[in-house]
Amino acid sequence: MNLNKAMIIGNVTRDPEVRQTASGASVATFSVATNFFWNDPAGTRQERVEFHNIVAWRKLAEICGQYLRKGSKVYIEGRLQTRDWVGKDGIKRYSTEIIAENMIMLDRPSGNNPGARQPFQASSANNDPYAQKAPEAEPVINYDEPSDLAGGFETGADDEIKVENIPF
Repeated sequence: MNLNKAMIIGNVTRDPEVRQTASGASVATFSVATNFFWNDPAGTRQERVEFHNIVAWRKLAEICGQYLRKGSKVYIEGRLQTRDWVGKDGIKRYSTEIIAENMIMLDRPSGNNPGARQPFQASSANNDPYAQKAPEAEPVINYDEPSDLAGGFETGADDEIKVENIPF
């Protein structure tokens, strides 16, 4: 058995760049920063920032380009892939990327879009049994929300979860 799975939560470091391939498929590239904190032997708090290159394809690429912005908090799930090429100087170069298969926006709705539902999840899988269609007035987007998956319990305005709404 093999497993290639990457899951990160971090902040988008640059607006996604969406392009079209020669065959017409959309591809979005952007990066996400994650932080790792620890205390060194002297007890001083240390931090290391990792920058992850993300590639999203097709409908997920379009959604990333439309909704993600620099600074957005986001969950990305996908697989690792390493590409190699020979640079103009003749040296072989490598780049490891996360090929996004699922994306959840973790920010609260902004004032300019008060009707936005958060968190917002988009998946590259078209056969997602939990996917729902957006209203006809908006572009068709597949999304899931944790409240949809957990039997419909809802949180209050202050995000308080009521014990009687927990399904177990």
